[in-house]
Order: sequence, then structure tokens, then C-alpha cells
Amino acid sequence: MKIIRFSTGNQVKYGILKGKSIQGLAAKPYRNIKPTGENYQLNEVKLLSPCLPSKIVAVGLNYRKHAEEVKAPLPKVPLIFLKPSTAVIGPEDDIIYPPSSNRVDYEGELGVVIKKPAWQVTVKDSLDYVLGFTCVNDVTARDHQSSDGQWTRGKGFNTFAPIGPCIETELDPGNVILETYLNGQMKQSTNTNDLIFPVPELISFISQVMTLLPGDVIATGTPSGIGPMNPGDTVEIRIGLIGTLRNRVVKSRI
Repeated sequence: MKIIRFSTGNQVKYGILKGKSIQGLAAKPYRNIKPTGENYQLNEVKLLSPCLPSKIVAVGLNYRKHAEEVKAPLPKVPLIFLKPSTAVIGPEDDIIYPPSSNRVDYEGELGVVIKKPAWQVTVKDSLDYVLGFTCVNDVTARDHQSSDGQWTRGKGFNTFAPIGPCIETELDPGNVILETYLNGQMKQSTNTNDLIFPVPELISFISQVMTLLPGDVIATGTPSGIGPMNPGDTVEIRIGLIGTLRNRVVKSRI
């Protein structure tokens, strides 16, 4: 099942995407899923980010080949950091290139969307707290990340967290092909079986530190093949059953 969030007129709604048609939902999909009987056509609405996380918990260096790429030792525990909710944008929204940066990179990732409060959960029970999975682009001002020594500024600019196009509820997070394309050229390609810390371990680990709330997103890490984007470029994150998250990079108007 593909859960989406969309706007029609001046209203924002949740729905279930079935091909090109949308079945409206009565409320947010976290407690239960109640169709309203309303139907919409995909070409008549604007897709939004499928959730509004209170926080995005992202994971660094979580693919073996990416660790090799940046010549870093494999971490002994997950390396986590936060991206603010103000960074979130949806499909087809613009990524704004900040004027203070000279290098902004794409980072295609599998996102995990939480459906109920998760605090100190076990690895065994962790997937019971998951609504589904989505595409995330962990956009990064690489020069700021390197110079600051910590990652908040480099990862936290407005528009630096594209999410979408949907939340897919039927997915095996341990065996997913993820690809990133820049202007139609493949730049990243991996299977999540290369993750150092798989999804159940990440959920449990993070929940020992902080409570994950409904709609929160875990960005599970990016594979090898990271690289820069420039204004005018189009970046796409593609994950099988989920679909394609597409965004264009534009210059800041400031």
C-alpha cells in the first residue's frame, strides 16, 4: 500500500495511491487507516512530503562501500545526527543551493517512517513501530560539513531533506535496490543488504537515545557514489516499490 500526502485546492489530505487514482483518508495514517470514500486523480493534486516528521534521525557511514569510499573505518555503533523538520520538502520541490556553500551533494537513502511512539524498543519488536518506507535525499553542504567538524549546518539548510513520493507499507528493508540519478545519469546503486546496521538495529539503537514519534523519519545512510549538484541539475532517488523522488536544484534568491 502506498500512502501519500497531497494538496487539493487549499486543503491538505492523506490518501492511498492506486495507480493514477487516490483514495482519500479520514485522518493521519498512524493509528489506523480509514478511507473516506472520496477519490482524486493524481494529475489533479500536488504531492507533498508523505509525512511531517518532528525530526529526521539520519545515519552516517552505514554502507560498507561508502565507508571505503571516504576512507573511514567501519563504525562500531551507528553514527546518528539530526536534520530539522524545516529542511523537509516534497517531490518536485526545489532544493535551494545556499550562497554560503561551494559544494552541495546528493545522498540517496532509504527512509523509515515511524507509526507509533518508540522508546527503548528491542530489535525483535522494532518493525512493529514502522508504518512504511520512503525515499530520502540527505542533501549536504559538504564544505560546511568538513569545516565545521560537526554536521548540523551542512545538513540542516532549508530544503535539504526531500522526502517522498509515498510511504510504501509492503517492503523488505533488508533487500531493497536504491539508485540515485543526476540529470538522468546513475550515480549511486546499491542493495540495502550492504548496510552495516540494518533497519531493525537502527530503530532499537535510536530508541535507546530518544523517543521516536509518529511521522518521524530515520534516514538509513547513503551508499558509495556521493557527488556534487549544481543549480539547474535534477536529482532523482529511485527505490523499486516506492517510486522516484525527483527534485531540481536552484540558486538562492538571496
